[in-house]
Amino acid sequence: MGSALLLFGATGDLARRMLLPSLFGLDADGLLPAGMRIIGTARSRLDGEAYRDVARKALAEHIDAERLVAATVDAFLARLDYVPLDATDPAAFAPLAEAIGDADLSIFLSTAPSLFGATIAGLQAAGLARPGVRLALEKPLGADLASSRAINDQVATAFSEAQTFRIDHYLGKETVQNLIALRFGNVLFEPLWNTAGIDHVQITVSETVGLEGRGDYYDGMGALRDMVQNHMLQLVALVAMEPPARFDATAVRDEKVKVLRSLRPIDAASVESCSVIGQYTEGASAGQPVPGYTSELGKPSTTETFVALKLHVDNWRWKNVPFYLRTGKRLPERHSEITIQFKTVPHSIFATRSGPLRPNRLVIRLQPHENIRLSIMAKEPGLDRDGVRLREVPLDIGLANAFADVRRRIAYERLLLDLLAGDPTLFVRRDEVEAQWTWIDGIRAGWKTAGMTPKPYGAGTWGPSAAIALTERDGVSWYD
Repeated sequence: MGSALLLFGATGDLARRMLLPSLFGLDADGLLPAGMRIIGTARSRLDGEAYRDVARKALAEHIDAERLVAATVDAFLARLDYVPLDATDPAAFAPLAEAIGDADLSIFLSTAPSLFGATIAGLQAAGLARPGVRLALEKPLGADLASSRAINDQVATAFSEAQTFRIDHYLGKETVQNLIALRFGNVLFEPLWNTAGIDHVQITVSETVGLEGRGDYYDGMGALRDMVQNHMLQLVALVAMEPPARFDATAVRDEKVKVLRSLRPIDAASVESCSVIGQYTEGASAGQPVPGYTSELGKPSTTETFVALKLHVDNWRWKNVPFYLRTGKRLPERHSEITIQFKTVPHSIFATRSGPLRPNRLVIRLQPHENIRLSIMAKEPGLDRDGVRLREVPLDIGLANAFADVRRRIAYERLLLDLLAGDPTLFVRRDEVEAQWTWIDGIRAGWKTAGMTPKPYGAGTWGPSAAIALTERDGVSWYD
């Protein structure tokens, strides 16, 4: 019977930048099933040979040259085939079904949301939604709760929840998975991982780029829906969740959804004190002048390109612990990181000689360089007649150093491997998605009621000054 992976959107940017390089990496390491075929499909009128040429160029562009051993590349390309498809034509799915046959099938669906319904119906009519088939769904999966439910309802007509794998590529990142290991594989942190030990949590996802040709999509979504609704809320859930009984899909996702349902609503009464929105104007990025958002877009817009939030998880563990989130485009640096700020010691025996002690801080950086850093207080070396002097020092776990013999992987490698194996632990369940959208829709409704519009901020800065005030009111500074 064999196995097959069907890639929708096989000629698109995601396939060329991420999916084909990820599949090549898995194949080169012997992790793909022997004989598994990879069948690409899209509107482009290509044949198998032409698609293999597309793939060869994508690998040359996105894979380090030393890894592109000719025999390894040829072996991977031999797995590839291509069937052109107009998803709006039901009859066009028959050649696809013929090419796949009765193979053990996984499907990666990366198409425009407007094509979801037609694609699901076509797969079902062609017999490709049979039991055992796994369907991975790439975002965007809706623009609000209602549209998300409509998409999920369409999918559910042909694929059960157990067959549905909703992708959030952040969950494939090594450091995100390391957060779970850090919390639940060590006795050191968990006793302090609560309101008694933690002062606050910060999560920053900053980008230096602007629209990058995604103007139509981004202007319809904005920073809140493009980044907070999925990636950042998933990070909140992983930081805040209770210890699952075991590391499996049901236990982990049960605990995450409890967190998402415990988020305190940010509504019309609190939206102005708990959120800041901004839109970048002209400025400088990497030392070069860049245009403002509306100039880049080519039309007026009130879409936010920056958002900062103060949120609370209303349960016993996180009582009175604020979570500060911020994300935006055209910021000074590109990085994604989680900062856990612990509380200060209740009494310092060094106060008269060393001054105030800095509280311990755990920083988990997800990109661009994965790293875990714990800042602690330690004695300064030397002989000082005034006694012991303390200084803050970092303990670093740079994954590139700690695991120097292991290749740094693309997040999609982990997710594709789990899709093929049928393991949904690192994918997002429907009730998680709907809990996220419920909270996000409340914020957007609050903005509308309060008449909030984005505040301007210069490209190359850390957003509107109001974002600084959001934390400073609580005596907290953003960790930059």
